[in-house]
Amino acid sequence: MIRKSSTILLSLCTMMTYAVQIDEVTLSRKLTNPQATVQPVEDTVVLSLREYLGYVKRHHPVALQAELLLDEGQANLLQARGGFDPKIEVDYRRKDFKDIEYYDELTGVFKIPTWYGVEFKAGAERNEGEFLDPSLTVPDGGLYSAGVQVNLGQGLWINERMATLRKAKLFQQQSQADRDLAVNAVLYDASNAYFEWWRATQEVAFFKSILANAIQRKQAVVVSARLGDKAAIDTVEAGIAVQTRRLSLEKAQIQLTKRRLQVSNFLWLDGVPVELQDNVVPQEQLQEVTNDVLALEGQQLNEFNVENHPKIVSLNFKLDQLDVDRQLKANKLLPKVTVDYNFITPDWNELNSINQNNYKAGLTFAYPIFTRKERGDLRLAKIKIDDARYGLQSESLILRNKVIAIFNELDSYQRQVILADELVNMAETMLRAENRKFELGDSSLFIINSREAKLIDSQVKALEVQEKLLSVKAELFRSLMVLPENL
Repeated sequence: MIRKSSTILLSLCTMMTYAVQIDEVTLSRKLTNPQATVQPVEDTVVLSLREYLGYVKRHHPVALQAELLLDEGQANLLQARGGFDPKIEVDYRRKDFKDIEYYDELTGVFKIPTWYGVEFKAGAERNEGEFLDPSLTVPDGGLYSAGVQVNLGQGLWINERMATLRKAKLFQQQSQADRDLAVNAVLYDASNAYFEWWRATQEVAFFKSILANAIQRKQAVVVSARLGDKAAIDTVEAGIAVQTRRLSLEKAQIQLTKRRLQVSNFLWLDGVPVELQDNVVPQEQLQEVTNDVLALEGQQLNEFNVENHPKIVSLNFKLDQLDVDRQLKANKLLPKVTVDYNFITPDWNELNSINQNNYKAGLTFAYPIFTRKERGDLRLAKIKIDDARYGLQSESLILRNKVIAIFNELDSYQRQVILADELVNMAETMLRAENRKFELGDSSLFIINSREAKLIDSQVKALEVQEKLLSVKAELFRSLMVLPENL
């Protein structure tokens, strides 16, 4: 009776597994030997980390947008220099009423502004009319002048033109640091996306091999059960292991698809986004090349100088611009004193006709009594400088401590990678030994599955630690603000 029940149970288990057995054989062959499939798999194309980051640096919109910062700085500098361009002013006025020419006035001036509050100018006047202002009366051939205008109070050492040009020069230098920050940031994000893609690819390959082993083991158990060497219920347990490994593979493939799309977000070519195909894979060995690609070789903690960091450089340039504003606001506490002196002559082509007895001069003075607006502007300028200085000090300390922490974290993860690899090797050794005992009949399928589960946990943990090590290197790349020249 017991032998009959065992035969019935074996038949049921065999029927349960027979429906998927052919597919599992095909899948096993595909996982263990990809070239043995009915339709040949496309040749894989390896996208190396250096090549990938090179595409990002040259074609990504954010990287191209960062280059616009340099163009913006140059445009601001050109605009500021325009304040010192020579210019021509022409003023023409005429009045005719009832056939009477009241006045006909023509004045032209050529001005040359200089760096300090001095402006050279030359002009000509030609005025006539029956009701012309007597002070505007000039010889028939016109009156010519050449002179200078000087600001003795406000505007002598600094004025709006000078302040604008100084700030434009500082902004141009700041834009270079900001460009470096923007390019470094997009390369950092792209590197992390690549590392996650690498880990997902490794996990899929690992789970494929695990699934292939589980299918082969199930096939062997089914054959042994038919021959009476194994219990019939073992075929069910082997099937559970296969389905579990298949589920893990499906989850890993979903993650791989997501990571591949994330990498595609950073791939552009001539303004057109590029999508990675399924046959494109990351390079397998990353630990050996990451330092070289990210230009981390030889980077030492004791060589790190926070003052050279582009973020600190940018903040310093911003602080310098605020100081220019402070100088301008302080200069406005001085009175406005403008002196204007011009030699005049009716003969512009005869230098000996110019003498100090023929001149036109003027003096302008203005000064607010309470200077409340000026003093308020100066106080606000000083507050902005103090605020920027405190922010600079805080950011410098944060960057310095962050770099120290990253170097320590890097050392820790390097040790963790070694330990994780040792755990994987020991788990593989235990699984091989248990498989050998199982073949000799000294072990059970439950123990095999348990050993394999530990191997899976160890391998997944090892891949996680390796990815974290790569991510820490990317974080160090961002914190040190390295810009690789070899991409």
